[in-house]
Amino acid sequence: MTLTQVESTDLVTTRLPIDALAYEAPFLIEKLLKEHIVETSEEGEALFTEVKRFCVLAQSDDTKIWTMYSFRIDEVWHQFILFTKQYINFCESFFGRYIPHIPSNAPKSETMNLAEASSFELFQSRYHELFGESLSDAWYDERSVTTRRRVFNDRAAEFTLRDEGGMVDLLTSTGDVVVSINEFGRNALAFVARTGVFYVRELPGDLNDEEKIALVATLVEYKVLRVGA
Repeated sequence: MTLTQVESTDLVTTRLPIDALAYEAPFLIEKLLKEHIVETSEEGEALFTEVKRFCVLAQSDDTKIWTMYSFRIDEVWHQFILFTKQYINFCESFFGRYIPHIPSNAPKSETMNLAEASSFELFQSRYHELFGESLSDAWYDERSVTTRRRVFNDRAAEFTLRDEGGMVDLLTSTGDVVVSINEFGRNALAFVARTGVFYVRELPGDLNDEEKIALVATLVEYKVLRVGA
């Protein structure tokens, strides 16, 4: 047996889940750029790193149901899975089994034991324990909002506005208040409520750039909007 053969055998038999962090997927980054999911390859790599970290974290403790907290990271995970052969090889090589995709907005099972569901605080703690650093900013989708960002409202036309006491409320179809802003932002909020895809800079009305970013970031944080490139 040659040295090369020994190294190859060792590679197969000694891979650990944490080794998945070194896995590279240039084909995925290329697709993320082509489909305008990210603005730069660096951004794509950063989000993919968090996909790998999430997989490592989730497989480190199967007594918990680990929630996917970021739409952006979730989308990159989904795009990776579309490369079926490569994703299956990735899962089997580092985790010994296929890891199913559970979207961040997936409905919770009625039979789910609440004691098994992880909290965001527990997720942060486990992340720090495994990777030796605080949770990446990539997990806070609202922090990626800029005037040049494209955002998506998958529930366009489901929302209504209500004017009350000098404030404007964005209401869900069940009448719940999502956010309230001053009347000067009414046109912008009305635009958001009815528009499926737009750039932050396109918000109408008298809002300056900082105010546009703040409004969109709030709606992203509340999962009303999701961020693209």
